[in-house]
Amino acid sequence: MKSSIRKRLVGNFMLVIIITVVILEVLLFNGVRHYYYKGTEEILFNQLLSTADIYSRYFSTTDLGNIIIDDMDVFLHHTNAQVQILDLDGKVLMDSIGASHPSNRIETSDILEAMDGRKGTWIGNVGYDTSSVMAVSYPLTLEDKVVGILRFVTSLKKTNSIINNIGKVLLAFGLVVISISGGVGLLLANTIVRPLEDVTEVADKMARGQLKIRSRKRFNDEIGKLSDTLNYMAEELIRKEQLKNDFISSVSHELRTPLTSIKGWAITLQGEELNENPLLLDGLEIIEQESDRLGDMVDELLDFSKFVSGRIVLDRDEIDMREIVNRISRQVQPKADEANITLEVLQDADMPNVFADANRVKQVLINLLDNALKFTPNGGEVLIKTLYEKDYVIIEVEDNGYGIAEEDLPHIKERFYKGKDSRSNSGLGLSICDEIMNLHGGSMRIESEPNRGTRVIVSFPLEVVQDG
Repeated sequence: MKSSIRKRLVGNFMLVIIITVVILEVLLFNGVRHYYYKGTEEILFNQLLSTADIYSRYFSTTDLGNIIIDDMDVFLHHTNAQVQILDLDGKVLMDSIGASHPSNRIETSDILEAMDGRKGTWIGNVGYDTSSVMAVSYPLTLEDKVVGILRFVTSLKKTNSIINNIGKVLLAFGLVVISISGGVGLLLANTIVRPLEDVTEVADKMARGQLKIRSRKRFNDEIGKLSDTLNYMAEELIRKEQLKNDFISSVSHELRTPLTSIKGWAITLQGEELNENPLLLDGLEIIEQESDRLGDMVDELLDFSKFVSGRIVLDRDEIDMREIVNRISRQVQPKADEANITLEVLQDADMPNVFADANRVKQVLINLLDNALKFTPNGGEVLIKTLYEKDYVIIEVEDNGYGIAEEDLPHIKERFYKGKDSRSNSGLGLSICDEIMNLHGGSMRIESEPNRGTRVIVSFPLEVVQDG
């Protein structure tokens, strides 16, 4: 799915939560580990101090080697840890578990610190234990002089096990927090995205001409202001559309009267004895023809005005589409013969009746055939085909004429659209045909290629609501 505001909002919110949880998990885990390690270190150090204190009190005048031989239990009495005694060179003098050979030298950081008279702590791995160990070293002194090093070593296996178990609990808790945060993030995103989706859907319907629809205002915020603006825009468009329609209707009615007079006088004058003036006869004939053309344009304007204002009511009845197609094809045949265009009709033998307005269906067919003949050169072909597919009766009008430019095709059904081709006009015929098909619950589709022809497909559904 392509990127959306919901995805970005939830994604960014989750990224912040995950980063925060990870940082807190790391800090908590390190804090727990530090707490347990520090506790272990304090226990070892206290035991170490007790043992060093006994040495200082009772054995400080005795040689360290003799004490190891005669009184080794003194160093083991206060701890269960591994006990090591080292000289000042780091050589192991005694190891309670025998893990270090007397010739071995230990140079870890805790030993070096103990040599300087301070407590030293070291955590690391040894060869005789699978887990890491902690070593705490402390100097053994005689008259404020370091004479040896006492070192306690303990395994961190149990401590690490406890820390790991706590880490698992923290991890599970973190996953729960992330999951809950994800759900909360989605809910929060929906409070922003759903109003936007509603506004987008309403705007899309308005763009398709459904200007009576209104956007519902959810919150008094920027999106709510956008909803108010869309609703205001729709009201203004309706008002201006009504003004335009009223103007077209008024002008159309006003034009009809002078056109009737002009045509009437042109016909009357042609009946007079004007044979001696052929130019005048031609002029009167042109006046009559142009009056008829203007009359057709006025009728189209009136029809258009009725359609857009919703005043058209279809007079539906069961009609035989084959019969209507045959009748209209015979009606336009003389025009095709005059232009030397072959007009061919192909119809399915088994065709169900359609519940439709016969006069409006004829209007659609006449308009489509007039366009096909107008934009097909002499010697061309026009084909009318009717067929029955699924729940539709389909009529196709196809020609091999000039065709429609690719950039004009998406707008060809728009009102008053004027194509770039010099042969195109800005009439209302196709727009009215599209309105008629919409009223019938059908559709009109146009396919065309420049210099190869045009095909118009109109589909009438067999089942429509009988709305009078």
